[in-house]
Amino acid sequence: MSKRKSAEPLESVLTESPVSKRARVEDEKDGQETLTSVKENGVNAGNGHVASTASDDQDDQDDNELDEEEDATAAAPLRLDAPTQGYSDLYLDTINRSILDFDFEKLCSITLSNINVYACLVCGRYFQGRGPRSHAYFHALEEDHHVYINMETKKVYVLPEGYEVRNKSLDDIKYVVDPKFTEEDVKKLDRVPTESLALANKRYRPGFIGMNNIKANDYLNVVVQTLSHVAPIRNFFLLHNFPHTISQLPVRLSTLVRKIWNTRAFRNHVSPHELIQEIALRSSKRFTLTHQSDPVDFLSWFLNNLHLALGGSKTKPMSSIIQRTFQGRLRIETQAITARSEASGDRLRFEESSHIDSKITPYTMLTLDLPPIPLFRDSVESKNIIPQVPLTTLLQKYNGLQASEKASQRVRHRLLHPLPPYLIFHIKRFSTNKFVSERNPTIVTFPSPRGLDMSPYVEPNPQYSNEPLAYEMVANIILDASTSKSGEDSNAADAANRAVGGEGEKVQWKVQLRDKAAAGSALKDLPEWREIQDLFVERAEAETLFTRESYLMVWERKGRSRAVNGAAKGKQVQR
Repeated sequence: MSKRKSAEPLESVLTESPVSKRARVEDEKDGQETLTSVKENGVNAGNGHVASTASDDQDDQDDNELDEEEDATAAAPLRLDAPTQGYSDLYLDTINRSILDFDFEKLCSITLSNINVYACLVCGRYFQGRGPRSHAYFHALEEDHHVYINMETKKVYVLPEGYEVRNKSLDDIKYVVDPKFTEEDVKKLDRVPTESLALANKRYRPGFIGMNNIKANDYLNVVVQTLSHVAPIRNFFLLHNFPHTISQLPVRLSTLVRKIWNTRAFRNHVSPHELIQEIALRSSKRFTLTHQSDPVDFLSWFLNNLHLALGGSKTKPMSSIIQRTFQGRLRIETQAITARSEASGDRLRFEESSHIDSKITPYTMLTLDLPPIPLFRDSVESKNIIPQVPLTTLLQKYNGLQASEKASQRVRHRLLHPLPPYLIFHIKRFSTNKFVSERNPTIVTFPSPRGLDMSPYVEPNPQYSNEPLAYEMVANIILDASTSKSGEDSNAADAANRAVGGEGEKVQWKVQLRDKAAAGSALKDLPEWREIQDLFVERAEAETLFTRESYLMVWERKGRSRAVNGAAKGKQVQR
């Protein structure tokens, strides 16, 4: 088949249609004319005519598919630097605040990347990037969701157009993503009681909100709730701006503490998912959200790693806000005990060595040993009696006179001045040996949570003679043993195994927190104490605090300025 000459000169076609689209239209016309010419003047021999027609049909189909793809590309919205005049509020009515949840880790839902993450304000999903080839761009075209916020810069964009939205109606969303506090706001936390309203018309007290228990992370929840009510720690993480080069552990804790005290939250609870993912990574999965752990072990690890992440030193004391809040000094005297046989050789005589070794060591947490459980009980009268011991009796361990035997040594402890602003007491309830693990259900009583005199347990020092040594309780972590399978205290071994992370039904940890603003307020309906277990926040009475199995106590020293001093000192150290 001979080549047909073009019906129009090529120069005239190019001058009339400089755009590629016009050229493709002319080519399509030429193809149709060619097909018509072939039908009119083509070969009538059956085989040749059929082959020519099939080839032309395939070319037409390919041209149509190419045109459809280029038409779709040409129809894509143009990238804009600013909205069209009169359309600045376009798509803002599609934002669904009730489903937005920024507590979870900022990872793209498709690539699982944490770099340049955007959140869809319509469905709440995370995507990476906002360019023409990004997943957020495709999501905007496929799902018709157009408003996105950058989780790092807090800027809001409309996709696929790509322009930034500068509308003050979005300030509440930006504040929920990253709440900010001023020094004036922090000063009012313990003075002025405030009550806020969530989107679901649920009232809550900022600082006393529930925390989501994803599976078995209630041991972490109670520790974070406790630290968020230690004034120097709380103020430091509310006010300090961390650099990008610092570890993510204090950064994520700061974000969680600010969300706990957020007065404009969308929900009356928060989730520690973002923090616990970083903790699981740093602890090599020693502490996870799926395995129950001991709050004491976690608190020790957590405080130590926070101290190092904030620039603290292992050798230089008081080098971080953690040590300045909790660390004190302790004198330990050890005296060896030797065993000698008598002259007859039938008995051994234990004698104390005349040499006493003394050393001073720092401490962050003081361990209190409970007396052993009575071995024999009356089958009728003493079946349900739970032993009790005063807190002051347990503190006799640190008066320097009462000795405890450890291995082949006799040990005495004595607290030294100055005492730290906050004391952490660990009541040792679990004991484990080769045969059995036991939980000691002894109740620790105290006359009042507002007054604890520590002067009998501190070595006298004239330099600190006028320093107040009265403490008041701030937080009390308790063990709820009601989840025992048998429902009785006889199942102590199983409860101990579950408490330290063994198999079986998990135990429950609760925390009792003191509301300082409510205690100093004239409003009588606000409770002074609140008990928090995961998402449940209940009222607690000061007179019944000692009736529970206390496991960790935090006491605050009276008569010291604690409002913003801790945060200010922390800023100086970081700089």
